[in-house]
Amino acid sequence: MSKQLLLGDEAIAQAALDAGISGVYAYPGTPSTEITEYIQMAPITSEKNIHSRWSANEKTAMETALGMSFAGKRALVCMKHVGMNVAADCFINAAITGVKGGLIVIAADDPSMHSSQNEQDSRFYGDFSLIPMYEPSNQQEAYDMIYNGFEFSEQTGEPLLVRIVTRLAHSRSGVERSPQKPQNEMAFSEDPRQFILLPGNARKRYKALLAKQEEFIKASENSPYNSYTDGPNKKLGIIACGIGYNYLMESYPEGCEYPVLKIGQYPLPKKQMMKLVEACDEILILEDGQPFVEKQLKGYLGLGIKVKGRLDGTLSQDGELTPDTVARAVGKENQSTFSIPAIVEMRPPALCDGCGHRDMYVTLSEVLRNEYPVHKVFSDIGCYTLGSNAPFNAINSCVDMGASITMAKGAADAGLHPAVAVIGDSTFTHSGMTGLLDCINENANVTIIISDNETTAMTGGQESAGTGRIEAICLGLGVDPAHLRVVTPLKKNYEEMKQMIREELDYRGVSVIIPRRECIQTLSRKKRSK
Repeated sequence: MSKQLLLGDEAIAQAALDAGISGVYAYPGTPSTEITEYIQMAPITSEKNIHSRWSANEKTAMETALGMSFAGKRALVCMKHVGMNVAADCFINAAITGVKGGLIVIAADDPSMHSSQNEQDSRFYGDFSLIPMYEPSNQQEAYDMIYNGFEFSEQTGEPLLVRIVTRLAHSRSGVERSPQKPQNEMAFSEDPRQFILLPGNARKRYKALLAKQEEFIKASENSPYNSYTDGPNKKLGIIACGIGYNYLMESYPEGCEYPVLKIGQYPLPKKQMMKLVEACDEILILEDGQPFVEKQLKGYLGLGIKVKGRLDGTLSQDGELTPDTVARAVGKENQSTFSIPAIVEMRPPALCDGCGHRDMYVTLSEVLRNEYPVHKVFSDIGCYTLGSNAPFNAINSCVDMGASITMAKGAADAGLHPAVAVIGDSTFTHSGMTGLLDCINENANVTIIISDNETTAMTGGQESAGTGRIEAICLGLGVDPAHLRVVTPLKKNYEEMKQMIREELDYRGVSVIIPRRECIQTLSRKKRSK
């Protein structure tokens, strides 16, 4: 096969297609979104009837993919790191059920929080679940790991977690493809109780998972993704994980003077790790994310050898790993030729001109500030979170997907009035519906604004699970029809919107206002395509 120039995300997607997947399941989230989009646009997807529709959230994606694996077919699940929190219930239990068809979970981590609420490291999820993990150092390795990973998942009988980071996901490199594999035929487990996690069976399954741990370690010790390269200078030994190895090699294009253990597969390969420790005076650990390997190595070794990394200050505990920080850690000069002029200021993101969220915030803020001296607005994850910035300064919280409604309810329970929630249509169907049900069951004194732009706009305009169904969902959950209001957020409707907001703030119960206008970006794309 000829080489293709691919993003890391695209390399993963192409590998999954070449490996014979029958479905991809995902909810959009930077930096993982392009994996599913690539599969959706690939001609083979429609030719082979490969499932590629977006899921309502990461939990449903994980569970549906496990169902496909149950039927013996190969499935890919994609999410950003915080999506792992949403999928965790099924993800952790899937390690105990095991799999039938190969199942790979992609966790795209975001060190430095380029587009995220935290810097959590998904390797802890794999370790917690006791399953094997891959961490590619470049795009070719990402392709190879996915292409071969489905077979590895089927051999071990376990899901496989593949952890990537933003820089790998969104940078390009040449990738050599492998031959196309056919999809698996439908098949089921020989154990009819494999997926039934009643306590008695779950205990048996868990013991079986524990018994596999030595097998997983041996697989890591023999893995082509873990390699030990000797070096003449034994004062320092380097453990380079994932993209950290790529960065290290940028400082040593002719080969590193120190012994290097490259890590691309977990659990940690004990033999190679102890070989490095026994040969060197000190150990430096290069990993993009939290000190996952560093903590484990210190636990293995106890006292007696110095381990350097994020915990001792050799590398910063926050932010992403870079070629420059790696160069400094190994005592090389920073090779940067250019610096950012002092006159250049960071430009924060802003709502697009013509965005319906703008009109919603202008009217909401005017009513609240002029008529309600004590008020709080609980917001959520989406474009509308930019309402926290000037000139709006309109929101008081943004914590996790769906938290706007439940935090507003909790504040209302504490006596706050008005307690307003602002949530988008995609986030509402992702994880806001259950919060609304809690509000309805207790007739909470909250005003909920579902700012509906009919798409998942923040990640590029993917389809939203609730488009055309938001009112029906709210009514089905029990919202009083008299207090379910829909308006078009435009300047000509400002007075109508303000009066609607006043009336619903005055109502002591659950009210829902839906300002609906299509995202200006998706509308522009539609017009250009005509």
